[in-house]
Amino acid sequence: MKQTVRVAGGQGFWGDLLTAPVDQVRKGPIDYLMLDYLAEVTMSILQKQRNRNPDAGYARDFVELMREILPDCVEKNIKVLSNAGGVNVTGCAEVIANVARELGLQGKVRIGVVTGDDVLDRLDQFIADGVEINSMDDGTPLAAIRDKVQSANVYLGAEALVEALGKGANVIVGGRLTDTGLTLAPLIHEFGWSFDDWDKVSAGTIAGHIIECGAQSSGGNCQYDWQNIPDMANIGFPIVEASPDGTFIVTKHEGTGGRVNIQSVKEQLLYEMGDPHEYITPDVVADFASINLEPAGDNRVRVHGITGHPKTDFYKVSIAYTGGYKAVGTLVYSWPDAYEKAQAADKILRERLKNLGIEFEVILTEYVGVNATHGHLATVGSEGGNPTGREGAQDYPEVQLRVGVRGQNKADVERFTKEIAPLILTGPPAVTGFAGGRPKVEEIMAYFPALIPKSLITIKVEIVEA
Repeated sequence: MKQTVRVAGGQGFWGDLLTAPVDQVRKGPIDYLMLDYLAEVTMSILQKQRNRNPDAGYARDFVELMREILPDCVEKNIKVLSNAGGVNVTGCAEVIANVARELGLQGKVRIGVVTGDDVLDRLDQFIADGVEINSMDDGTPLAAIRDKVQSANVYLGAEALVEALGKGANVIVGGRLTDTGLTLAPLIHEFGWSFDDWDKVSAGTIAGHIIECGAQSSGGNCQYDWQNIPDMANIGFPIVEASPDGTFIVTKHEGTGGRVNIQSVKEQLLYEMGDPHEYITPDVVADFASINLEPAGDNRVRVHGITGHPKTDFYKVSIAYTGGYKAVGTLVYSWPDAYEKAQAADKILRERLKNLGIEFEVILTEYVGVNATHGHLATVGSEGGNPTGREGAQDYPEVQLRVGVRGQNKADVERFTKEIAPLILTGPPAVTGFAGGRPKVEEIMAYFPALIPKSLITIKVEIVEA
């Protein structure tokens, strides 16, 4: 048994820093590279892509990345775990196998293919069988939005990944695999942990949570002392050095930028945090209140003392459905009286829409530079658009008017997009920027989170040889 297993985080989302996983593989020793590509909205985007092209539906960036690093991974015996398969896991795996062959790596790459998360084609049967699938937000039954559903994927945990590793996979491709499971699985595989050793499984889950968002735990997006975080242009992504007892070190490669300290780890631990005692995953209910952090050297934080509780009998299923249409338009007004001009333009726009008989479910106005970030928490004074309310504060040099609408009628939203530009010559003076031309009408993907009994989900693990 290894006494230390190094799992490196390489991607925090689809679109993250392209050089990060390459650096993780080449700038120091690691055993595993975990790549998290998926978010709730990503699944619906991938489903739309596959509807247009049956060969699409996976994270294309993953293919080019593997073309770059696969020879290194084979040479250094680094195993790669990813959820890049999206809604076309088998298609993604076949493309990676072809890449391996093109690189002359035949017989050296075994791809673990994990399927079973995509339940889109089973929804009607679930409804017919009386399976209760209700929104976790407001209790709405699935039947109420079934005709609008675009994608439906269950969050799968680490067990299938452990099975794939046990079958000799050195690259794993799955769909909606949990972010945390991509780190937990290597630890269970290497250390031989029992799936019901809740404290250790919880520790591995929390290790995964710390590195799942890429550089967010190694200095990126870090509020504390952010001005002094070194060499952010060359930021190092986080690495977990785990031990068989469930303790681990969070660190990064030497010579890379960014910073790993207790504050950076704490900020990531709070990400998506609800009840700290009950962080529920398919593998365990982790207790974040049990976490202990202590410095362990330069850019090294030791994590220990973690406890956990038995997993639940349910999977979370992420369902995306069409929720109407939206568009956002912007205009920039300059000094003097920039804020007042933007307010007047908004009033004129709303009156014109009303005269056209157009109503929206939501029409939202923000004044960028005044209150767009903090909304109603920004106290706007009566003189000069002063958000602080301080006497003598000067007017804003510029304010961006940003208006967004949402509605079910696409034609109404399209008409809104045609009412922005006329304000340039038929509204207040001194428009300095018409950002991006006429706004684009976009289809809204709404989110429907629900629970489904684990007993209804069948997970399959296959091996594809390159």
